[in-house]
Amino acid sequence: MKDRLESPPAPPSAATPVPPPAASSASAAALVAAPAAPAAAPPAALPPASPPSSHAPDTPAGRAGGSRGEGGEPLSAGAQAAPRNLLLDQAAHALLARYTNGLSPASFLLSMLDWWIHLAFAPGKQSELRHLAREQAVRLADALLAPGEGVEPGAQAQAAAPANGRDGRFAAPAWQQWPWSLLRDGFLMTEAWWDAATTGVRGVTPHHEHVVSFAARQWLDAMCPANLPWLNPEVIEATRRENGANLMRGALNFSADWLRSLTQAPPPGTEAFQVGRDVAVTPGQVVYRNDLIELIQYTPTTAQVHPEPVLILPSWIMKYYILDLSPHNSLVRWLVEQGHTVFMVSWRNPSEADRNLGMDDYLRSGPLAALDAVSTILPGRRVHAMGYCLGGTLLAIAAAALARDDDQRIATLSLLAAQTDFEEPGELSLFIDESQITYLEDQMWARGFLDGSQMGGSFTFLNTRDLVWSRMVRDYLLGTRMPLNDLMAWNADTTRMPYRMHVEYLRSLYLRNDLAHGAYRVGDKPVSLNDVRVPVFAVGTVKDHVSPWRSVYKIHQLCDAEITFALTSGGHNAGIVSEPGHHGRRYQLHTRPHHGKHLDADTWLALARPHEGSWWLAWHDWLVRRSGPLTPPPAMGAPDRGLPPLEPAPGQYVLQR
Repeated sequence: MKDRLESPPAPPSAATPVPPPAASSASAAALVAAPAAPAAAPPAALPPASPPSSHAPDTPAGRAGGSRGEGGEPLSAGAQAAPRNLLLDQAAHALLARYTNGLSPASFLLSMLDWWIHLAFAPGKQSELRHLAREQAVRLADALLAPGEGVEPGAQAQAAAPANGRDGRFAAPAWQQWPWSLLRDGFLMTEAWWDAATTGVRGVTPHHEHVVSFAARQWLDAMCPANLPWLNPEVIEATRRENGANLMRGALNFSADWLRSLTQAPPPGTEAFQVGRDVAVTPGQVVYRNDLIELIQYTPTTAQVHPEPVLILPSWIMKYYILDLSPHNSLVRWLVEQGHTVFMVSWRNPSEADRNLGMDDYLRSGPLAALDAVSTILPGRRVHAMGYCLGGTLLAIAAAALARDDDQRIATLSLLAAQTDFEEPGELSLFIDESQITYLEDQMWARGFLDGSQMGGSFTFLNTRDLVWSRMVRDYLLGTRMPLNDLMAWNADTTRMPYRMHVEYLRSLYLRNDLAHGAYRVGDKPVSLNDVRVPVFAVGTVKDHVSPWRSVYKIHQLCDAEITFALTSGGHNAGIVSEPGHHGRRYQLHTRPHHGKHLDADTWLALARPHEGSWWLAWHDWLVRRSGPLTPPPAMGAPDRGLPPLEPAPGQYVLQR
């Protein structure tokens, strides 16, 4: 087992460039015509003021930092001052971001102002809110005067914050007894009132309404009586029963967590899930490496295999081994055991020196380079390509570019929790507007990358009720720790994203939705998913906050191919890591044929047949029906064609911190 690497290793000399595949089509790497952006050296002080956005200055001074125009004439004082002023603005934003957790104050204040002004001039809405407040006050007064009868929070209260067992904060039996039930229902009514106040105000833009409503929920979640030891009957009972030992354990837990946050140490228990020893242990070999990826070919375990290999492209914001966790829930191991030849892309963890790597670099050095390598090892064979999360989005872009240029090497396309239309990206849309992206852009500009802890903080911010407040009650007030599992340990193994790539990805996909509009360019021409004609298997998860299933479902509107869509229980990660035999797993499945009529998401939900168990089984059957007759397993790598095995899996890149 190799030690974890502190910096990216230099590509070994054995990893020679991949020769063109034996198929008649041109090498996929040629699809991206623009040259790769060179990795910039770490800035000694501040990086140049040239953000890759629509607001970056496109003057010679802005591009090169010089003081002369195109004809060699001196620039005016104003032209020379422009890049310096931009530098000052970026530095100010980067400094302020340290104190706002990367959130734009301007974006939040604009949302609040939009809501407040429209509410101030909405007498009808104000009357509705006054009526709701009176109705809730009467209900609480009745409960106060008649203890034991409880309070019916009303339809609006239940819709905003379901009571009793449906809300984990109030699931304990003690919350159903007076006076705790009165406290619970008063809080839920307050939530319902603020939900009514921040939504449905005529004239407020949908994005601003979303931000204001979300901010109100965050504030109320922090004020929940379950978070306070003197108002939480569970904590009071535990303290009485244990004579305060729970609070002592909680204090020790808090001290340990605080020290770990200062030293950036991983959570307790991660030492039991070491990469290459406990997780990511499926046998294989690294058969290709470039500056951005390693390609792992897994050792076959069956006497015969399906001829079409499976190429897996995970997201670059995660370590690949979420799909190769422990042996019992490893999707990679399970596929190999079913007779598939599996290749996995493992992304390098970028550093400040990679600040200028862009989306084109990730496309060229990621899926296109991996496809070239697989075609070199298995010439003439088509590939079952699968992408997860952003890896699926990038794979869809690659598939569209290949289809545009008549490259037929992809046999099927599988997209797991991957969006191709970003018009409705769920609660992540809170961070998607010009002000917020510019602010985040300037924050990344100062460091050259977006740190994994910042990304993790964003996802935590979307679900503070479960990931912050409920955890604090459990760990610090009740003094109990939830045992760490392999998925939680993987989640703590964070990665970074280069400055240029992340800005391009946010602007082109989330902000402008270029891929859905047919405006995303690969090389010098745009690509369209409607050019993709191979069968598609798409997976959405019911509780996904990152890639909401209704957003994932929109692939039906962009691609006219045969599409099989599976909606599985669970969330963005747990719904995908859903091995056969996992208790409580279920999914719905329906196929729209090529040129079939469009079904909206609600109609699909009503028609799709429900199934008990893991969606892996349905996907495997789908792959087998689109594969050729079984053949002997291939050799590992292709030494005679310049791709010898370099080292055993899991390789080097996954070990980088």
